Amino acid sequence: MSRPASYRATAFNPVPESENRIHGDDVARAYGFRGGLVPGVVVSAYLLHPAAVAWGADFAARGKAHVRVGSPVYDAEPFRVEVESATEDRYEARLVDPHDEPCATAEVSLPETLPAPPARRGDPLLVRDAPRPLGTREAFETLRESGLAALHTRWSDRAEITGYFRDAKQMAAIFVEQRLATPAFVLGLTNWVLASNVRMPTWLHLETGSQFFAAIAPDTEVVAEAAIVDLFEKKGHSFVDVDVNVFRSEDDAALAAVRLRAIYRLREAGATA
Repeated sequence: MSRPASYRATAFNPVPESENRIHGDDVARAYGFRGGLVPGVVVSAYLLHPAAVAWGADFAARGKAHVRVGSPVYDAEPFRVEVESATEDRYEARLVDPHDEPCATAEVSLPETLPAPPARRGDPLLVRDAPRPLGTREAFETLRESGLAALHTRWSDRAEITGYFRDAKQMAAIFVEQRLATPAFVLGLTNWVLASNVRMPTWLHLETGSQFFAAIAPDTEVVAEAAIVDLFEKKGHSFVDVDVNVFRSEDDAALAAVRLRAIYRLREAGATA
């Protein structure tokens, strides 16, 4: 293993036609952004890329990270990830845009000892095309009490978000050669299980605290169980915190535990905090 290092790259928005219209230019501009936002899980993958390069499969199997996305990252714009305080098992990093403005930060480590893994609860699985309530505070309160349905999916090249660079060959070797699940996919599961339970036309992925328990091999079927743990309002935005645990479908082995923070309702365009 080596120490994680800084790098430069160009941002990529893999889902401009997403149901979440904040990733499309027209709606994003209506909220005051310059264009469609690169997904927060892709921005997170940029900050975790140095770990995947330096630590390889060890990072996919037991890496830990806390990522915060504070400002937009736009498709096709250059950025740099600045790694600080790097050792052979931890570092801090920030993603900086072309105007030298910091957009996101991360603390990343490779723990010697893993915490106790989560246990699968056996939540009922989502039913394809089932009706979803609109993402209001009342709907989220109801789901906090009743529980969310679990998402069953597969890690493969056909997943909604697989790569984090436009040229997938630029990703870390473990994702190109071994085809292990990328952080964009693993963290993306938090988005997909939430959005599959409740309809949110425009929302933002802001922050994740994650612990990986095992690398996800190609064509592995996974189940993501989720629970709402907090709801609050701040500066006119509505926030939700969600705990998401990811398991291998065939034997219920824990693969990852993630705490997601998202804005499920943005304040109206032009409104003041």
